[in-house]
Amino acid sequence: MAEPLYMTAIEALAALHGAGLGDARLEGAPGARFKAASSDSRAVAGESLFVAIAGERVDGHDYLAQALASGATCLLVSEAAWPTREAALAKAIEAAGAAVLVVSSPLAALQAIATERRRSVPQILRIGITGSSGKTTTKEIAASILSVSRRVAMNPGNLNSDIGLSLSMFGMGADAEVGVFEMGMNRKGEMAELAGIYEPDIALVNNVGTAHIGILGSRDAIALEKKQIFSRFDGRQIGYVGEDEDYRAFLREGVRGEMRDFGPRSLPGFRGAQDLGLDGYAVDWEGLKVRFPLVGRHNLANALAAMALAACVGTQAEDVAAGLEAVRPLFGRSEILKGRVTVIRDCYNANPDSCEAAIEFCDALQWAGRRVYVIGSMLELGSESEAAHRRVGRACAASGAEALFFFGEESRPAFEEARASGFRGIMFFETDFDRLSMAVRAGVGEGDLVLLKASRGMALERLSELLK
Repeated sequence: MAEPLYMTAIEALAALHGAGLGDARLEGAPGARFKAASSDSRAVAGESLFVAIAGERVDGHDYLAQALASGATCLLVSEAAWPTREAALAKAIEAAGAAVLVVSSPLAALQAIATERRRSVPQILRIGITGSSGKTTTKEIAASILSVSRRVAMNPGNLNSDIGLSLSMFGMGADAEVGVFEMGMNRKGEMAELAGIYEPDIALVNNVGTAHIGILGSRDAIALEKKQIFSRFDGRQIGYVGEDEDYRAFLREGVRGEMRDFGPRSLPGFRGAQDLGLDGYAVDWEGLKVRFPLVGRHNLANALAAMALAACVGTQAEDVAAGLEAVRPLFGRSEILKGRVTVIRDCYNANPDSCEAAIEFCDALQWAGRRVYVIGSMLELGSESEAAHRRVGRACAASGAEALFFFGEESRPAFEEARASGFRGIMFFETDFDRLSMAVRAGVGEGDLVLLKASRGMALERLSELLK
């Protein structure tokens, strides 16, 4: 196991001043050091930086005492919130030998400290991945492949935001050779911030879809934001975009670096893939027959993106094969739960593109029993929500499903559109989960194939135990 990398409070303060945050000051023990960072007091371990961020519902400043009790050795606090808490925490800070960094913006300060932390691992080759959908899966596949022959650092789960990516920088070990980090955004300007923190050597835009369209307003705006992953390129870096991406020309235009395509026609050594249905794909790669266990054409596309990244850094064909075969689905992302009822649990996130892809996959399966599609609300679509849900409703009506269940107020237009489009099977709409559960229990039988598709906020995975 690699030795942890430490940063002292003095070094963190210097990073803040170096980033132009000259109003930052240090209180407490200047020699205090930390090797990890967290914005959740429940996740604080020994020798950690705790970042107190005030959110819409929770203010991290209310949990400073808990963070110290859990082993925080440095607190990053707001100068506006600190005066009312300083006296009450004085003894705990002294007992812990902790330092306090007082700043105008804990988030901006975290980003500056995280950038300096990343720079302390100068040898690491940094790969960045973004896209409207599939970026977490692509990251996991790429990391699985690259870890066969290299020491890989990556962000856990989908910690890919302005906060999450920054915290993830502290997971880079001193001996890391390759970083594989996903970079997500849900507001204008966020991707440029992430690129400034991470500065990828190789960057890939998986796709430009409709996720977060309610915030950014249009696919054009989403494409512009995604393109900012290349904004720190200076001519030495390599960028990837999909060969069939609608915004391919736009994403490539004016980037200071080498731009390449990825996809089935662009990937040297790829000779096709046989669809094995619920067992994934048999991939023909460099003369090797490789079993890739994730299902659906969208996941095959994610695999091709990851394979392009692996090939870019010179990974051997046998290592690519081993990494592909070792991939396992993440929670809520195209999971296959087999039993009396077969469940496709794809309810970690949802947008019109991913919903249509999931329906298309289920329709294409050779299946003797009935198909039952449970479609929950797609969130964060803003003014586009009704049109997006109606689009999904039309796809449901044209699908091979014998029964459709819609859950959540936002999905009401999908239900209405499916009915208006002439769907003749069983249809049900509900906003109460208990009533939905009873309806699904009554409407699903042995041998059925059940798709669970919704945004994470709908917690549609709660139906899994019922269906098993």
